[in-house]
Amino acid sequence: RKLRQDYPINDTDSPISPLMYNSVGGSTIHWSAHFPRFHPSDFKVRTLDGVADDWPITYEQMEPFYNLNDHMMGVAGITGDTAYPLKSPRQTLPIPLGKLGNTVANGFEELGWHWWPSDSAILTESYDGRKPCNNCGPCDIGCTRGAKASVDITYWPKAQNKGAVLKTHARVREITVGKDGLVDGVIYYDSDGAVQVQKARIVVMACNGVGTPRLLLNSKSGLFPDGLANRSGLVGKNLMFHPYSMVTGVFDEVLDGFKGPVGCTVMSQEFYESDLSRGFVRGYALQVARSHGPVTTALGGIRAQEIPWGEEHRRLFTERFGRTATICVIGEDLPEVYNQVTLDSNLADGDGIPSPKITYRMSENSLKMMSHARERATEALEASGAREVLVNPLPRSAGWHLMGTARMGIDGNESVVDSFGRCHDLKNLFIIDGSIFVTGAAVNPTSTIQALALYIADYFKSNSRHILD
Repeated sequence: RKLRQDYPINDTDSPISPLMYNSVGGSTIHWSAHFPRFHPSDFKVRTLDGVADDWPITYEQMEPFYNLNDHMMGVAGITGDTAYPLKSPRQTLPIPLGKLGNTVANGFEELGWHWWPSDSAILTESYDGRKPCNNCGPCDIGCTRGAKASVDITYWPKAQNKGAVLKTHARVREITVGKDGLVDGVIYYDSDGAVQVQKARIVVMACNGVGTPRLLLNSKSGLFPDGLANRSGLVGKNLMFHPYSMVTGVFDEVLDGFKGPVGCTVMSQEFYESDLSRGFVRGYALQVARSHGPVTTALGGIRAQEIPWGEEHRRLFTERFGRTATICVIGEDLPEVYNQVTLDSNLADGDGIPSPKITYRMSENSLKMMSHARERATEALEASGAREVLVNPLPRSAGWHLMGTARMGIDGNESVVDSFGRCHDLKNLFIIDGSIFVTGAAVNPTSTIQALALYIADYFKSNSRHILD
């Protein structure tokens, strides 16, 4: 998207392009609402597997906030998934699997692999004043019914009713530091491009794994010549995407996959935990996605099913429309210091603020992992009855998950924020987005980002009078 309120990114040095935009509700406006949690093992990767680092918090500490966030967002699902500890009751029944979901689930059964209906932040019955899903399909264009839980309709109205003030078209240029060495507010451009100042006792950042380091690096001062909160030199380092592969099966029978939420059917975590006999450490998940409607099918989308224009177009469209199922492979991307966000010296947004530059390459571990995963996804689709399997090994536009660039930790020399999201260098600057992730796990991060925000907010509530002590 290239609206004025968005900003350009230099991603020429990355095979994956970040997908992001500025809006009230953030990425939840256009997300698929697939809503898994991290596993307990994801918080102690160093202890279990000798790679990356352990989080300074545990799944058990996060569990009450996962539960609270599920209540706030409204989750369709069913408890009992053996891949997790027992979760709190889901708010509504799971989204029906449909013919497509049942077909691929049968393939997993044939192979003896784990599978479970996806937890989805999409309602199947009325909840909290919102309507249930009508199974129209294309969730990524936005949900006019409010069945999909975007935070503009879940959290924001409740926050505003409590007195929060929302300022739109306010693009922050830098965070300012006072004479006492603490942050004291922000400088931003309003909708007319005029410079405004907002003073604050405490500043909280939630700009995602690219936007947060961009703003910190742009906020230079005599105390922080290399960027705000960057005495460790780690702001912008350890960028993690989730490498994706799209493995699409073409079936003889019509699966009606365009009926229902596109990203939410079933999920297999058979290969989630480490097994060194596979030739790599950590693991991946297999997320089954529905197929698209007629226009997106004809245009090809990002799935492995491009339909060329010309004489073959109509034949291939007829063979594939409603007859495909895609397994989206999501692999755990380990933190690597050479994967980073920096400031581009030649690119800026509409207000002249330097744009971020992405430098990223997949590690040998990730390459081996994704190769193994594509083979297993192909095997699963063939077991489900697919007559042909098409593979897109690494969609460039699948940079949906942005993590790790202001990591959490105990040691201020090895991390940017502490276990409550407070910057080691500045006791009144907090970060609550995916940039504080220590590891990326092999599931979508939104549920964990939101649970972390609640966890940090709870710390605020309990310590608000003493944060500046």
